[in-house]
Amino acid sequence: MPGQCRGILDRSALDRSAFDRSANAFLDDETINRDIAPTSKPLLTIGKNMRKTLLFALLISLNAPAAERTLNNGNLVLQDIPVIPASMIEDLNRYQNVRSASFQAWSQDGESLFVRTRFGDVPQLHKVSTPGGARSQLTFFSEPIGSVNRNPNSNELVFTMDAGGSEFSQVFFFDPESGSARMMTDGESRNGSVTFNRDGSGIAYASTERNGRSNDIWMMDVGESAEREITFEAPDGTYWSPSDFTADKEGLLITNYVAVVDSRIHLKNQSTGKVTQLRGGGTNKSINLAVGFDADDQGFFFITNEGSEFAQLAWARLDDPDNIVRITNNINWDIDDVILSDDRQRAAFVVNEGGIHRLYLLDTRSRKFAEVDGLPTGLVGKLAFSPSGRALAMTLNTPKTPSDTFVLALKDDPTRHGALTRWTTSEVGGLNTEDFAVPELIEYETFDNRKIPAFLYKPQGQGPFPVVISIHGGPESQALPSFSSTYQMWLAKLGVAILVPNVRGSDGYGKSYLQLDDGFKRENSVKDIGTLLDWVEQQPELDKNRVAVFGGSYGGYMVLASSVLFSDRLKAAVDVVGISSFVTFLENTQDYRRDLRRAEYGDERDPEMRAHLEKISPLNNAERIKVPMLVVQGQNDPRVPVTESQQLVDQLREQGQTVWYMNALNEGHGFRKKENRDIYQQATVLFLKEFLVGK
Repeated sequence: MPGQCRGILDRSALDRSAFDRSANAFLDDETINRDIAPTSKPLLTIGKNMRKTLLFALLISLNAPAAERTLNNGNLVLQDIPVIPASMIEDLNRYQNVRSASFQAWSQDGESLFVRTRFGDVPQLHKVSTPGGARSQLTFFSEPIGSVNRNPNSNELVFTMDAGGSEFSQVFFFDPESGSARMMTDGESRNGSVTFNRDGSGIAYASTERNGRSNDIWMMDVGESAEREITFEAPDGTYWSPSDFTADKEGLLITNYVAVVDSRIHLKNQSTGKVTQLRGGGTNKSINLAVGFDADDQGFFFITNEGSEFAQLAWARLDDPDNIVRITNNINWDIDDVILSDDRQRAAFVVNEGGIHRLYLLDTRSRKFAEVDGLPTGLVGKLAFSPSGRALAMTLNTPKTPSDTFVLALKDDPTRHGALTRWTTSEVGGLNTEDFAVPELIEYETFDNRKIPAFLYKPQGQGPFPVVISIHGGPESQALPSFSSTYQMWLAKLGVAILVPNVRGSDGYGKSYLQLDDGFKRENSVKDIGTLLDWVEQQPELDKNRVAVFGGSYGGYMVLASSVLFSDRLKAAVDVVGISSFVTFLENTQDYRRDLRRAEYGDERDPEMRAHLEKISPLNNAERIKVPMLVVQGQNDPRVPVTESQQLVDQLREQGQTVWYMNALNEGHGFRKKENRDIYQQATVLFLKEFLVGK
């Protein structure tokens, strides 16, 4: 929407998605603002990538081991996993029936809100017309709704969806009044980062339609013709994302995301085709993320960490982009999100203060800002000003409450506000949230005398408690004290303590900390888990002899690497869509994201780096893994291909190791369908009870 530009790139288009940034990404029922989509026909056809994965799944099934069964109409394959006792299913049921209601967009008149919530198997789009009012369901697809934007001049919505977790999202136009949806993209490519121009006549979006590798920027008319064309051709394998239009539609801000430490802002003149680099590049790498144009279209707001450890909100003139004004230079934490009002007179931004979010209001003319008081301590999700600019909607999440939608009343002074009103109250399975644990922030010293932050959840009762170390993905992500029904379930039903570390390489602690695990330094982050085990040994309330590791995506690699290095100190390990070999991962991950991952992990085409990656590969050191393992995978995963899990499972089984394996044929990078998530969570509890807690 015009003037409502996210300060951070559409993370569904990158690896720094909500999915990767949250420690709970592989734990709970829903995550916020991830581009995902449906198998519904005729709206979405099954593309070539999906056909390949389905064929591969068939080949696997023909050679499946004897101890195999399927559930959920054959979509969930379980190998060597015992039948879940009915008593356990019943015992966990309430924790698995928690919902959230995340804000998505305002209605055109500013009287209603569009939210995403789940009343079936997957989250869908709903409308709420009054605070605390009923949620009226608008979409009814078999796959979750992804990102949502509203046309600034109508109630027409644009949303994204994919098929089976493939992340090959398509763009849909949706009329909330009639309920009709039109798929506007080709059904084969990957599309996202939708940005409306200010009169609502068209959109810009990123797409791989041209060749499957390049994230080009396309333009599309909103009318019935829906004509579309490429406005910017991106080099192969690079990420480019539209951010904002000038009022006359002649100027388009574009962000080029090179790596987690390197992003650049460009201006494209739509008439001449000229592309001018405004910020970033050069020898000193820095983050530069476009927010949007100012009220006069003479300057632009952006986020940058150039010359600073932390990402700051800044402004610069288009004709003098090197002379920047640092608006938040007195805040020594990252600016995580920025949103502008339609008239560009107001802004709101979120500060990530050690994992706790602080919300600020900004007068864009005077550049004065003030913190919003009275918010619950927790996390702030998607923000958007109302069409009038007199209210700010958001998603709020705390350790005790799932994500819900709130609206903050605003005063004439852009830095002042009125009351905060709760619009949705999501179900928590009838559980008493007052009994939920709130994590304690601790620090422990690691091998090179650095302090590593971690969140500690403790169950009720007396220790020493068994311990689960839960490791986030990314790696450039951050464990946050967000709501997790799964953590609360483990605490209550298993009596375990949970440690959630932000090892080196995590976001939120400055750019130096972020780069401490790059390339040849990869295993230093694993050493941070080793020193966390040392810390556990010194805590009388924790049982050093009963420790498990859990993690998804890069966190899955960390689980596997920890199992290699510390098998004698662990009782169990849970690997969810984890990387077992960086070389095979880089060779088989999708083309459109391979170079981005090489920038973080190292380029496997370089002989020296390849030798290093082979040396630290858990797959090549599998003989050192001596702990029982649960491996969970989605067949259609475009990020960490199914082969990463399968090759590890095969190797461990050849060694006679205990391995439980679960593969969902209709999922991707994590489980998005409740029927699959329920069984995965139940199996995890059964596994931890068997191998960690004890019978």
